[in-house]
Amino acid sequence: MAARIFRRKQPFFSPPLLSRIYNLCPYLKRWKHTCSKEGEVVRLRDITWRSIARESSYDAATWKTLDSSSAGIMNSDISSPTWTVLKILQCKGFDAYLVGGCVRDLLLKRKPKDFDIVTTASLKQIKKNFHRSRVVGRRFPICHVQIRDCTVEVSSFNTTGRHVKERETTHSSQIPTNCDEKDFIRWKNCMERDFTINGLFYDPFNRVIYDYIDGIKDLKICKMHTIIPAHLSFTEDSARILRGLRIAARLGLQFSSEITAAIHELSSSIMTLPKSRLIMELNFMLAYGAAEPSIHLLQKFKLLEILLPFHAAYLANQTKSQPTRSSIMLMDIFSNLDKVLSADRPSDSTLCPLDEIMKNPFYFVCSCCVFCIQDGESLQ
Repeated sequence: MAARIFRRKQPFFSPPLLSRIYNLCPYLKRWKHTCSKEGEVVRLRDITWRSIARESSYDAATWKTLDSSSAGIMNSDISSPTWTVLKILQCKGFDAYLVGGCVRDLLLKRKPKDFDIVTTASLKQIKKNFHRSRVVGRRFPICHVQIRDCTVEVSSFNTTGRHVKERETTHSSQIPTNCDEKDFIRWKNCMERDFTINGLFYDPFNRVIYDYIDGIKDLKICKMHTIIPAHLSFTEDSARILRGLRIAARLGLQFSSEITAAIHELSSSIMTLPKSRLIMELNFMLAYGAAEPSIHLLQKFKLLEILLPFHAAYLANQTKSQPTRSSIMLMDIFSNLDKVLSADRPSDSTLCPLDEIMKNPFYFVCSCCVFCIQDGESLQ
């Protein structure tokens, strides 16, 4: 992380302050004069906050590039199936980048759990060029491309989440004169993501990392910030709360005070997520080598009693009945489990229905142990 970070080669001039205020006036007037319907007020408020977030990003100081070789990232770190997809897209004339958590993990010298690609090709064009592929997801559709026995997730710059379509979009007149079109496309996509450390783009062909929201800086100080105000970000997608906890637990990062307050306020909103999504997030938390810190964070934010009340009750009872004891058996098992699992070597066990997990605090632990024992590892 001691690599040299470069300013953008092409200058990016911020609009004058009066121009920014002028651009925001219509939003503020609409917010002030909106009707009293609760849903409408929230919608206009979201537009205003998103607009403010976008305006504040028009700053040359936040637009940086990083040479990947100076950061110690080698293209050999990218999986073979991912390279296959990247090269085919490039040969077909499309721009393609690695994006999100895989770029973050490569900068931290960690093995990525998976590799995500974003491209200028549409989802239809992706399917046309990869016969073993299918589009999944309703809220934010992506394409699953099957390469041998591996699945590579490919998203399109042209795809917009449902919550984004409901807001006003950035008009071409707002694009500053000196802004490169490719920069604007990447930046616009970045602004729809969750955390700054997940908003990095890596061009493996030119060996350049693009950072529009100080994601590299946050990695250096081990701090998590949302790209837009945390309350709005988690209101748009409550799954970001669980994703944030998972990332913080796995990488040992600290939350900003804004994120901490938003999680405490909106913690109950995670129960609006589909049960299948909750199971997936729990599986990611517990089966990839960060089960113990994940449980601690769920406890800290009062989420364990929402998701796994039996586990929460067991841990609370053990702590109350044995206050002088330094460890609890369930946490000891999770701790030992973490010693044999990692992001690139997770448990291949999947969680049973959430109702079943809630009935037995040790169910998931036992299912993971089966994998570890079969693999010849010991949890002693």
